Amino acid sequence: MRRGIVVYRVAIADDEIDLLEAVAEYLRGHGYEVLTAANAAQFRALVADHAIDVAILDIAMPGEDGLSLARWVRRQGHTGIIFASASGSAMDRIVGLEIGGDDYMSKPYDLRELLARIRSVLRRLDARPSAVPSPAVAAPAARPVSFGPYRIDIDARRLFHAERGEIVLTAAEFDLLAVLARRPNRVLPRGQLVELLGDEVPDSESDRRIDVRIARLRRKIEPESDRPIFIRTIRGLGYVLDTDGAA
Repeated sequence: MRRGIVVYRVAIADDEIDLLEAVAEYLRGHGYEVLTAANAAQFRALVADHAIDVAILDIAMPGEDGLSLARWVRRQGHTGIIFASASGSAMDRIVGLEIGGDDYMSKPYDLRELLARIRSVLRRLDARPSAVPSPAVAAPAARPVSFGPYRIDIDARRLFHAERGEIVLTAAEFDLLAVLARRPNRVLPRGQLVELLGDEVPDSESDRRIDVRIARLRRKIEPESDRPIFIRTIRGLGYVLDTDGAA
């Protein structure tokens, strides 16, 4: 949550009470305001009364699960979402990212790693205009980039289509598109994309997360997502934003 002094508010939904309390105590010790809920209903009540910056959602809660809860959270505004799951299955990770999650952790997780991932998500959120930098350190305005019928305004974090108007992207989707748009017509390997996106804790799933985000972006901007002309795959090398894709 942004005030005169920046204090971020994290809300956690997890039915493992001991873990819930341990995570809350750890994050409070690092300067975060923390709200806790043992189920989805409690979490919804908390969010109704408090704006939150990051949600940490257990996928396998009794009753309404974390995936369903995340869809609701995503409709409320620009909140970072980190999923946690004891199953560690690839399907959980893929589905979580597909519905707009920003990150994923397998339980049991290291609290230091969780803190690093929260900080990474917050950096991406703070890149938005709502977090206004001091004029003395403000970066030069990025020039809008056009490709096909699209125009991306990187500083305003908005994507426009010539006929359809604004295209709504999740935070993770926009971050990836912005990285590509700052380097148009340049092939970027997956590993470089991970680094440019600020992933503090690269792991064996980093490449897969990039592929999932690319697939989500293509479904929103490509005329045919299985035959991309804008975000192209260069086999064996990486991805490129082709600004001449519709030519």
